[in-house]
Parts: sequence; structure tokens; C-alpha cells
Amino acid sequence: MVEVGANRVSALAPGASIDQSIASLIDHTLLKADAAYEDIRKICDEAKRYGFASVCINPSMVSLASRILTNSPVRVCTVVGFPLGQPLVKRKPFEAEASIVNGATKLTWSSTSEH
Repeated sequence: MVEVGANRVSALAPGASIDQSIASLIDHTLLKADAAYEDIRKICDEAKRYGFASVCINPSMVSLASRILTNSPVRVCTVVGFPLGQPLVKRKPFEAEASIVNGATKLTWSSTSEH
């Protein structure tokens, strides 16, 4: 995939062995609305173990993931305007700033069709 232009991979088969050069391209993602603290701890531990580029989680869990990943090269990513991309555009900068204050180092934006 990298040879044809991909710079990130967003999926991992359960139990797969991962080459470090590939793992560093993966955003390990858990965006379920009902993700619990234990789920976030697990995804962070997996990201550290395999050397993933980041964990991508809901904004409400950014602070927790940031604490778990302290002194780790794994970045904390969150999605602004998730899940539908429908909040007012004026609200997105506030959500982005709050995520950064809480420890996010990478932001992804849900698109919106606001007119």
C-alpha cells in the first residue's frame, strides 16, 4: 500500500504480526460511543506494544489516553465534529482547542455540509 502512495493504514487484523515499518503507519482506532476506560487503556497498550503511529479516539477520552501514552512516541488523535460532521462550523475550533488542551497531538475533521 505504501508503494502506491498510502501514508497511513487504518486497520489491523486481530492477532496479526506487524512489521515495525508498517506499524508506524497505522492509526489504531476506537471510536465506539460506549468505549470504556478499560477499552482505551487496551488500545493504548496495543499501540505502544506494536509501535502504531497513533490512537484515534473520541474527544472525551483524549485526556485519559494522553496520560497513558506519556513518554511514548504514540500520538493521541481525535476526531472533531464526530460522528456525523454536523455541528456548526463555529463550534469546531472550540472542540479542536479543547482536544489539544486535553492532550491530542493529531486532529481529524468530520466534514460538514453546513450552508
